[in-house]
Amino acid sequence: MPVPRRGPKLEPLLLTDEERAALERWSRRAKSAQALALRARIVLACSGPDVPSIVGVARELGIVADTVRKWRRRFLADRLDGLIDEPRPGRPPTISVEEVEAVVVATLEEIPKNATHWSRRSMADHSGLSRSTVGRIWRKFQLKPHLASTFKLSTDPLFVEKVYDVVGLYFNPPEGAVVLSVDEKSQIQALDRSQPVLPMMPGMPERRTHDYVRNGLTTLFAAFDVGNGKVISSLHRRHRAQEFKKFLVKIDREVPQSLDIHLICDNYGTHKTPAIRAWLERHPRFHLHFTPTGSSWINQVERWFGFLSDQLIRRGAHKNVQALEADIRTWIKNWNEDPRPFTWTKSAEEILESLARFCQRISGAGH
Repeated sequence: MPVPRRGPKLEPLLLTDEERAALERWSRRAKSAQALALRARIVLACSGPDVPSIVGVARELGIVADTVRKWRRRFLADRLDGLIDEPRPGRPPTISVEEVEAVVVATLEEIPKNATHWSRRSMADHSGLSRSTVGRIWRKFQLKPHLASTFKLSTDPLFVEKVYDVVGLYFNPPEGAVVLSVDEKSQIQALDRSQPVLPMMPGMPERRTHDYVRNGLTTLFAAFDVGNGKVISSLHRRHRAQEFKKFLVKIDREVPQSLDIHLICDNYGTHKTPAIRAWLERHPRFHLHFTPTGSSWINQVERWFGFLSDQLIRRGAHKNVQALEADIRTWIKNWNEDPRPFTWTKSAEEILESLARFCQRISGAGH
């Protein structure tokens, strides 16, 4: 049994062929014009001599009845023009493509006066646009003038050979041997704050004075076992070939005599003195492998030094070198009780390909 219609009788909504064609075209609009597409579908659903109910059209389209009434009424009043949004108050957008391009080009190719890089304020003053507009343009083009990262390309003529050598030890260590990643962390400062550190409290971080007192230096020699993560270490106040030789003696004493020892070192001068070479000749189980010049990232002990700095040195407070060295020894002892080897994932080929892509990106930069 049909439901009786309530309210005033609706005026039939009849379409011309041109209007129907336009509405059908609008109803297929892409996402950027979905509002107009919905309005076109409303009018098409309401059209015809048999006047469908408002509620029925709303249910069919999955919208509320008031939306159907609004756009049906607007179409009857102004036809196709009634479906277009009315002008809104406020200043219309006035940013031209040329202005956007000028901001991007200036950001990439120019340097502001009295500064090393652009800020939103300085670019706004330069371009005549608002700071928020400059910020939107930078976000759109992924420009971040306030950030800078560092890089250094090795000039070592044997770079490729050394990469293959070191990475080969990580992936395929020799049988009957131990591979140790060796380096020195020099000039570790025993720093003490000028006033006592205030401990962390609920809602308040740890607080410390910005200034500090220097209480001396020490150097940590470390050999990181890439197989099991354990560390052989030694602390010295000086950083010379004599101290490195003493460290080699300690390694020789602590590594079982049945094992060969492969040391991965950087190109620091203390590793290549005549005294060191003579000592190595008398200890043939030692084999030195040098990382490429300027490529400390390939030496795993550097990552271990990062853990030490983050967890102990950077926020530590020590009144003298002895206290600093005692804390370092304790930290290393705890590390060795639960050592964590690192997993090397990139092959030599992948490293060289990555560097080649980087060189291609930066080729010609600054010219």
